[in-house]
Amino acid sequence: MRVLLAGATGAIGRQLLPLLLSAGHTVVGTSRSTSGMAAIRAAGADAVRLDVFDRDATFQALADARPDVVIHQLTALGERRFDENARIRREGTRNLVDAAVKAGTGQIVAQSISWVYGPGAAPATEDEPLDASREGLVGPARALEEAAASMERHVVLRYGLLYGPGTWYSPGGWAEGELRAGRMAAGAAVSSFVHVMDAARAALLALDWPEGVVNVVDDEPAAAWEWVPALAAALDLPAPPLTVGRQGWERGASNAKARALGWRPAHPSWRTGFPALTR
Repeated sequence: MRVLLAGATGAIGRQLLPLLLSAGHTVVGTSRSTSGMAAIRAAGADAVRLDVFDRDATFQALADARPDVVIHQLTALGERRFDENARIRREGTRNLVDAAVKAGTGQIVAQSISWVYGPGAAPATEDEPLDASREGLVGPARALEEAAASMERHVVLRYGLLYGPGTWYSPGGWAEGELRAGRMAAGAAVSSFVHVMDAARAALLALDWPEGVVNVVDDEPAAAWEWVPALAAALDLPAPPLTVGRQGWERGASNAKARALGWRPAHPSWRTGFPALTR
């Protein structure tokens, strides 16, 4: 297929681009920078400069590319610009979807997050409602998902916390700084992780999945008092003291649906994935 990869130089995009090319797809990757466009071309894909907040430019880019499918991996999370990231989810996704529909594109695969569900005791499944009480976080994710669902065919990937190259949870990343500063809590809050390469593989497979929402997380949701010391050990740092407390929504997510669709993570647990970070 002809694929427009929006966010081709992001943490997932960098891993996904060669997978798409190896699978025989023709790829047009987007970037806002000259250096990003050069990296896309060096990988063997076509590149287009795109600021998804510029609605007219987005329509022109999609009209020129005329992709069969858009893969939306745009975020501002690498720089921890949360307001801009929320704007990407709301405004940027709307522009991208409207431009794709106008260009005759029938399919989208879009990045969302798996910690959007309401309170519960067990890991969340895709048929559960989103948490309306956390509008600041969940509202932009809902807007992204609703925009994606307006296309003829859509798959929304609700990723767990990403770790590995280019993410917060990597050597030299945000988490290492928080551990060094003693600001990372090791309490009862449960999270689900996914290695960035496994996240990219899910996006590739999603091109052939039935439409809907899929949690893309590893096999083992875990409380922070389990995974934080493991991450600290992998980074050769002392573990922080244990704390208590958990919000009802801090419950992790189930990957049963993704596995039923054929996704098999190379890193099925952070327990083995974290130690591999520095190898």
